[in-house]
Amino acid sequence: MGSREGPTLISSVQRAFRLMEAVGAHEGGAPAKQLARETGLALGTTYHLLRTMVHDGYVRRLEDGTFVLGERLGALHAGSRDQAALSRVRPTLTELRDGLSAAAYLTFYEDGEIRVAEIVDGPRAPRVDLWVGFEDAAHATALGKSVLRELDGEARADYLSRHVMNDLTPRTITYRAELLRRLDTAAAQGPAVTDVEEYRLGTACVAVPVRQGDTIGSLGISLDIDRTACLEDAVTTLLATAERVSRGLSLTI
Repeated sequence: MGSREGPTLISSVQRAFRLMEAVGAHEGGAPAKQLARETGLALGTTYHLLRTMVHDGYVRRLEDGTFVLGERLGALHAGSRDQAALSRVRPTLTELRDGLSAAAYLTFYEDGEIRVAEIVDGPRAPRVDLWVGFEDAAHATALGKSVLRELDGEARADYLSRHVMNDLTPRTITYRAELLRRLDTAAAQGPAVTDVEEYRLGTACVAVPVRQGDTIGSLGISLDIDRTACLEDAVTTLLATAERVSRGLSLTI
């Protein structure tokens, strides 16, 4: 017994992309009938796809009935730029990991939070057990403190007002005044910031600043506590790597 197959998921996605390309070709917008003619789609199919894309934010319907690309598409494009930037610097982070036999970390301060953008580790360079999210542990990590030190006073005060300085280990700094004092002291001593068992017992870290355009970030490594003596020697390599990473992140695509 013969049967006709309905539209497949792949063909539906292809039609949606074709329609989105047609919308994007008209800077001032285009009505559904024109888009249907240009794409060769049935008018009913065109309306259905447009309604779906409007609902999801990929297309926006103007008051005159024409359609333009929506804000969500711009967010996707921005995300693809970020992914492309990280792909450019990942080999540099891998080189850092292999050269120092230590897991490498890259963080950024975005939308008022400090987030880990990349971790490059391996069997001989395991990452630290992230038992508390870095966004909630800036006061206890070299990566977080490096970012906090680079922020201006207002941004730093805003961040600290929204995050509790929890006691993660017996060595964690839990008082704001003490943290600020140490950040100022570290600034006078050089670009590197360390934490020794402040985030996790048995682990030491060191971090230096990086930038992606105007965005502040940090680049760091983590080591077992019995390798703490290596931190000072690692700073020179970290600084050179941070410069390369900043250049790679700032390239436009």
